[in-house]
Amino acid sequence: MKIRPLQKQDIEKTAKVHKAAFVRQELSDEWIRSNSKAFPRVLYYVAEIHDNEIVGYIHWSQKSGFRQEVVLELEQLAVLPEYHGKGIGTRLIKESLPQINCQLATRDATIKHVIVTTRSDNYAQKLYQKTLGAEVEATISNLYSADEVFMVARNIKMST
Repeated sequence: MKIRPLQKQDIEKTAKVHKAAFVRQELSDEWIRSNSKAFPRVLYYVAEIHDNEIVGYIHWSQKSGFRQEVVLELEQLAVLPEYHGKGIGTRLIKESLPQINCQLATRDATIKHVIVTTRSDNYAQKLYQKTLGAEVEATISNLYSADEVFMVARNIKMST
């Protein structure tokens, strides 16, 4: 499996992953396509297996302008249901962050913090705690389809 930046020809396959993972959301193709046009503010990475099959993606967003110390939001992490439990989400996080850090280094910037919002009942909270060191800072009642937790991983340290 390879974790790499999203390319234009990946949008349709990535939208299928989005649709499978976020069943309450609509217009998956439009969502992925429009967000991918916001590069470098929005950064997508895909998990690609044999035969160019996209089985997961991660959507990062830079918050509050282009700064030297970047606050990134892990906006979406999605893996096709048949690939759950195989470590793909972990790899998407761990292998995309160094790639982002290398890109940021070209403008002398680094990652400072990572923020994540997710449903309070989402098992992925444990993934974010384990891979990022993110901790719950607040709970927001009835935000989207349920209560959301706001998590922060502070002072991310990594080399380019």
